[in-house]
Amino acid sequence: MRRTTKFAGVGIAIAALALTACAPTTSAPTDSEAPGSEGAAEAVTVDVGMITSITGPLAAYGASYQQGFEAGLDYATDGTGEIDGVELNIEWIDDQGNPDTAVTQAKDVIGQGYQIIGGSVASGVALAVAEQAAQNNVLFLSGPAAADAITGVNDQTFRSGRQTLQDVATAATFLDSVDGSNIVVFAQDNAFGQGNVASVEAVLGAQGATVTPILVAEDATEFTPFAQQIAAASPDLVFVAWAGATTGAMWEALAQQQVLADTTVVTGLADRASYQAYGPGSGDIQFLNHYFPGATDNEASQAMDAYLEEQGNEADLFTPDGFVGAQMLVHAITEGAGDVDAMIGALEGWTFESVKGELTIRAEDHAVIQPMFQVRLVDEAGTWVPELIETADAEAVAPAVAGE
Repeated sequence: MRRTTKFAGVGIAIAALALTACAPTTSAPTDSEAPGSEGAAEAVTVDVGMITSITGPLAAYGASYQQGFEAGLDYATDGTGEIDGVELNIEWIDDQGNPDTAVTQAKDVIGQGYQIIGGSVASGVALAVAEQAAQNNVLFLSGPAAADAITGVNDQTFRSGRQTLQDVATAATFLDSVDGSNIVVFAQDNAFGQGNVASVEAVLGAQGATVTPILVAEDATEFTPFAQQIAAASPDLVFVAWAGATTGAMWEALAQQQVLADTTVVTGLADRASYQAYGPGSGDIQFLNHYFPGATDNEASQAMDAYLEEQGNEADLFTPDGFVGAQMLVHAITEGAGDVDAMIGALEGWTFESVKGELTIRAEDHAVIQPMFQVRLVDEAGTWVPELIETADAEAVAPAVAGE
C-alpha cells in the first residue's frame, strides 16, 4: 500500500526521505528562462520514501508520526513548503510493522535511486532498514522506534526520537540516590520485558543499585502473588514494563496489595489512549515520559499545535519525532546538497531547538540528546490527564556512547 503526496516547490523532507540519484527533472523554460538566458533554472525533484506503519498494530503511532512530520516540514520551511524552487515528492509506504516487508520496500526505493529513507515506528523495522542503508550508503532517518541497538548501528542511520536507555535514566530521577537502592523490575517474560531488565541493570545497576527482576508469563491472568512478592521485597523503586490486554488487571493487583501507595512505582506514560488505563491507583503512579501534549510551551511546540489544529489533529506521544525528523531532513539537504556523506556530516553534532527544547545529535553514535519528563496523572472531572512534575535535563538522562 502506497500513498503519494507532492509538495510543489519543496526541497526538503523528513525522517523518511529520499533524493533521486538520477538527473533532476527539468521543466519547460519560459521565454525569460530560455536555455542560456540569464535566470535560466532547472526544477529539481526530490523523491522521499517514508516507510512506516500506516496499518497494523502500530498504525496510531504511524499516524502521529506522519502528522508531526507535516507540521515540522511546515515549520522548518517557514510555512512556505519550499527551498530554492525544489519540488518534493513524498511517498508514504505502509510496512504494516513487518521487517521483511520493510526490507523489500527499502530495496525498491533504493533501486529507484532514492538516497534517503525514513519512518519506522517499529524497532524491528528500523534495524532491518538500517542494514539496507549501510549496504547501499543511503541516509536513514528512523522515527519513534526506541530500541537502543539503533543508536550507533552504522554511519548512515540516525533517529529522531528517544531510546530505551533514556527512559531508564529518567526513572532514576525519581530516586534521591541510585547507589545502594533496591530496584525491582516488574515485567512480562518476553523480549520487551527482558530488554527492560537488561537496560535497568546496565544503567542503574552500574550506578550501584541492586536490581531484582520479577518476570511474569505473558499468558498470566492472576497477579496478586506477584504483587505480594514485590511488597515483601520492600523496594525503593519498582520499574514496570508492561503491554497488552492484562495491563488493567496488573495495575489493579498492585493497587490492592498497597504497592502503589507504599513505594515509588515508575512506568512510562504512553499515548493519549493509555491515560485512562491505570485504574483507581493512577494518582499513585510516577510516570517517566518522552512527550505529552502540554509538556512544553515554546515556539516549536506552539507552531506544531497550531498546525495540527488546522488539520483537525492533536499532538500525541510520537508527534514530536516526526517534527524533529522534518527538521533533520531540511538541515541535511540544505547543508549536504543531496550528497549522502555530506548530509551525514551536517547532522552529526547538530544542536537545534525543537518541540521538546534543545536537542543535539551526538556525533559519535547519532543518539539524540534530549530532555525527558516526570509526569503524574491528575483527576479532572472524572478524567485522568497528565501534569508535568519536572523536566529531566538532557545530559542527565543521556545514554552512554554506543560501543564504549
